[in-house]
Amino acid sequence: MPTRGDRHLRAMQLAKQLAALGARLKTIHRITGIPPRQVQSLFFPDARTIPRGRAPDSAEWYHGANLILRTDACLIGAKYRQLRTQGLAAGEALVLAYRAYQAATLPPYRISLDRAFNLISYIDGIWLATAPTLSVLTCPSCGCEFIAAVGTVAYPGDACPFCKLFERFYLDHRIQASYPARRTCDIAERQLGMLALFHMLSPGAEGDTPAE
Repeated sequence: MPTRGDRHLRAMQLAKQLAALGARLKTIHRITGIPPRQVQSLFFPDARTIPRGRAPDSAEWYHGANLILRTDACLIGAKYRQLRTQGLAAGEALVLAYRAYQAATLPPYRISLDRAFNLISYIDGIWLATAPTLSVLTCPSCGCEFIAAVGTVAYPGDACPFCKLFERFYLDHRIQASYPARRTCDIAERQLGMLALFHMLSPGAEGDTPAE
């Protein structure tokens, strides 16, 4: 049975990881319970380094985002759901899911830790949300997991951003630059690389490695 000291130490370790990933003071406070002033004194001794700017306060940004941004969000949401199913606590699952997202893309990262925090809040109905408004579904066409509004029924290729992205990948240089797969001019190999990326966070994937 974890002691009070164990829980406090775990919260401190989590807060340190969140701060290193660029989380705002209020975000760290909501996840760990550590007061913002204490978070600042421990991890942001120089006030100029405190992450600033307005954080998203609803999940509407996801519905209005472009295809690449929605795909990024799905990478985070799918990995988070996988980790939660394996028994990880919400805060730890968020950190690991965000790191997996960083590993699958290139900086500068289009989704910040705070935006990922917002997304997860509305998937799980925690932190910022009183009930889930987003769900993680499995596409019946490609097998990838994607985010949609609660109550959405997954039809082949209908709302899946991965299906749309894969269709446009070798025709759109912006998508190729956003998700570099392999240094090759061969379209078939490039497509296989993208499929490996897309399935990296699928239900059958093990750890942080792409599914075969």
